[in-house]
Amino acid sequence: MGMMLVFVLILASFLGFELISKVPAQLHTPLMSGSNAISGITVVGAILSLAGTFVAGGEGVRIVLGTLAVFFATINVVGGYMVTDRMLSMFGSKEDSQ
Repeated sequence: MGMMLVFVLILASFLGFELISKVPAQLHTPLMSGSNAISGITVVGAILSLAGTFVAGGEGVRIVLGTLAVFFATINVVGGYMVTDRMLSMFGSKEDSQ
């Protein structure tokens, strides 16, 4: 089972790199918005997982990893929206930015 998970991780990484490298520059903003939505789902899943750990009397390692998952996924969502907002502001007129 472990080897299969490693294989899926390597395959997904390779496929993701190939897909992202082929995306034209005009589509990076919508693609980033979509990935932010997926990261938002990751935050919700990490919070639910962490909440279940506290209810079931989880180990310290699980609590630390769950907290880190929430923290890093939140950073990813906030940073992604900041970058998307900055990219979209470049397409606005000069009068809108003043």
